[in-house]
Amino acid sequence: MGLTAYTGGRIMCDERYSIAYPDHPKIYQIRIAGHLGQRWRNWFEGFVITLEANGETLLTGLVVDQAALHGTLKKVRDLGLPLISVRLVTRDCADR
Repeated sequence: MGLTAYTGGRIMCDERYSIAYPDHPKIYQIRIAGHLGQRWRNWFEGFVITLEANGETLLTGLVVDQAALHGTLKKVRDLGLPLISVRLVTRDCADR
């Protein structure tokens, strides 16, 4: 399993990339309870909003650094919907 990071339009699936470039952006998935309407797309710019059948919303996007991650988490908090999880995406390239 390697770390998936976004670089200039390409997905890199290699944990060596993460070690060599620890300050580069990473892809995160943020799961919240409840469905967000598509009107929130602009507020969560850069994130893909996926409404799941179980009533949860999955936000997937590139996060440039920890400050940006905390800013996104503040937006989730301000919605008043429960935060379920925050996950750094790691996967095999074959899983794409």
